[in-house]
Amino acid sequence: MVVDGYKARFKERGETLVRLSCADAIDWLNTSSDKELTSVEAVFIGETTDCDGVFSMVKSKIDVPILALLDNRSLKETINFYRLGADDVVSKPVHFEELLIRVAAIKKRMFSKSTSSSTPKEQVVVYFDGRDPEINGEQVELPRRERRILEYLASLNGRRVTKAQIFGAIYGVFDEQIEDNVVESHISKLRKKLRGILGHDPIDSKRYLGYRLDPSVARVERMAARDLVA
Repeated sequence: MVVDGYKARFKERGETLVRLSCADAIDWLNTSSDKELTSVEAVFIGETTDCDGVFSMVKSKIDVPILALLDNRSLKETINFYRLGADDVVSKPVHFEELLIRVAAIKKRMFSKSTSSSTPKEQVVVYFDGRDPEINGEQVELPRRERRILEYLASLNGRRVTKAQIFGAIYGVFDEQIEDNVVESHISKLRKKLRGILGHDPIDSKRYLGYRLDPSVARVERMAARDLVA
């Protein structure tokens, strides 16, 4: 019931939440393609008898925030989860908005390590917490899908990804009701808007190779302290 409640709320925000047992999660991580693994943005782990195996498998396959959700938090359990590799430990009940904020905060710490300290004249600032991006110092309102695509490309720090990978990240690899061609339409509209403001297109596309956002233009902004208040 708890998971179903979370799934409904995440779906309202355009996110796909999938529940897997420990065995199924390990099997999926072992057999999934790079395209499917790239679509994962965060992992929530509940209390399980195979914590060590799940944490180590996730860490070896994907570089994403890992949050441990405990029914009854104790110092011993908290320390153990951090030692296993959790990026954050949260006690239930916890609102899904807090989970989103915690994931966004961890991502900012992760991405800031590889982000250049230089400040380009023309810059796209991405927040990852539901806010629209700032382009050349002005906040630009984007439809949810276009904003999610921009966030995803910015998070990759210049790495090129295919249309299928973008589709998986935005709609979820388990969503079979939407054609992946819709991604092209969203990207086309996003590129047109960015080009109109910046005077050039910061998203480079190569046939068969996919899309890449110029990392010298995009910057992942750290979350303000007020945004971390539970």
